[in-house]
Amino acid sequence: MNSLKKIKTALISVYHKDGLDGIVQKLSGLGIEIYSTGGTKKFIHELGVAVKDVEELTSYPSILGGRVKTLHPKVFGGILARRDNESDIQQMKEYEIPGIDLVIVDLYPFEETVKSGAGEQEIIEKIDIGGISLIRAAAKNFKDVLIVSSRNQYSDLLDLLNKKEGKTNVDDRRKFASHAFHNSSHYDTAIFNYFAGEEMTSFKASIAEGRTLRYGENPHQKGFFFGNFDEMFDQLHGKEISYNNLLDIDAAVNLIAEFDETTFAILKHNNACGLASRSKLVDAYRDALAGDPISAFGGILICNRPIDEETAGEVNKLFCEVVIAPSYSPSALEILKQKKNRIILVQKKGPGTGRFFRSLLNGAVVQDRDNKTEKLDDLKTATEISPSDQQKEDLLFANILVKHTKSNCIVLAKGKQLIASGTGQTSRVDALKQAIEKAHNFEFDLQGAVMASDAFFPFPDCVEIADNAGITSVIQPGGSVRDQESIDYCNKNNMSMVFTGTRHFRH
Repeated sequence: MNSLKKIKTALISVYHKDGLDGIVQKLSGLGIEIYSTGGTKKFIHELGVAVKDVEELTSYPSILGGRVKTLHPKVFGGILARRDNESDIQQMKEYEIPGIDLVIVDLYPFEETVKSGAGEQEIIEKIDIGGISLIRAAAKNFKDVLIVSSRNQYSDLLDLLNKKEGKTNVDDRRKFASHAFHNSSHYDTAIFNYFAGEEMTSFKASIAEGRTLRYGENPHQKGFFFGNFDEMFDQLHGKEISYNNLLDIDAAVNLIAEFDETTFAILKHNNACGLASRSKLVDAYRDALAGDPISAFGGILICNRPIDEETAGEVNKLFCEVVIAPSYSPSALEILKQKKNRIILVQKKGPGTGRFFRSLLNGAVVQDRDNKTEKLDDLKTATEISPSDQQKEDLLFANILVKHTKSNCIVLAKGKQLIASGTGQTSRVDALKQAIEKAHNFEFDLQGAVMASDAFFPFPDCVEIADNAGITSVIQPGGSVRDQESIDYCNKNNMSMVFTGTRHFRH
């Protein structure tokens, strides 16, 4: 039977007081007795609401600089006592333990303190002990006690108090208990990861924010996103973001973060199908689109400069799912909003640079992100001919693209424009042939173009095919036992080739 249970006594111990005043006033109006400690007690008292000090209940003061306040049998007995257990009720009477029906806790801000760059001692002091114990005790006894474990639930509690006038049923309490165990496990995970540092003795991850997606990769699959999307983006227009949109957005922001020059990129299925760097944004867009105007249909567009009216006019001619930019002029935004479903995002923050993980088999794999981006000093000329300054710029440009494209991958570039790429092939030769065919299909002249490979060439066949297509310079990691065969071919055919020493597989 899901009967209503009246709240008679509440214990409040919170760090953040914002939003608490309405709750306190409501509890007082309902005649609910309130116990509290320290700063929370002072806050309640200043509201003109009657409040009892926990010390009156425990007969012990707050000790050890506030480290021990609520850790006492009279507090936890009042929370954990089972109201339908005769032995528990007898002991409550024997030891004069009042029942506590509502516990409101907001934990010390451990994660925020770590992010602030504070010293270790300050961080350690923000590990909540009493609060986390109160949360777990009240959540365990949800059949009798309502637990509010975060300031994010203040409004939910106030709604419940107003709706049911200080009464709750077991479904209410179970729901709040579920949130409580979520909050406590998230808090403990953050503490563990802080102490673990760079060691990976076990894998623990917890993301508090989440949303249900329309579906997963396909309509018959359920999909969820866990993360604070609004921390990175403002959505100005368009339909709800999908699972596949999120994958493409992630690929797009990681790619565009590599470029300082004015750059526009178009992505499809996580790979760039067009990208160019130019002095004017509209020119960068036009040349990016020229790279593969067929694949661009329904793609994800991203740039690293504010979108102006002229550029928006060009973009609006293309059907695209998502447009991402640092900002938009008012007239540009008006143009782009003409397509009602087009998702328009303002990127506020760059991508993370920490570890990357994915589930597989019956567990997960974890690795550092590929944060290595080659510079001029990383290029080691392997051939008798050195690349020209222009070729070096194009080689570095192509090498960024190959790093962000599915393996096996070959990228062809010229004049800081993606000419074509061969992506996700089981053979590097097939990837190159695919790239050359695409370049020819869109009538690009490969004479003087450069080629980038995500991994070494085990045979000289790729440099030979590239040479026959007109490509004059190559960038690759090197490291094959047969590197010399590729070097020899380049030397005989007036090609330059540089080694980076770094492979960039992407699966």
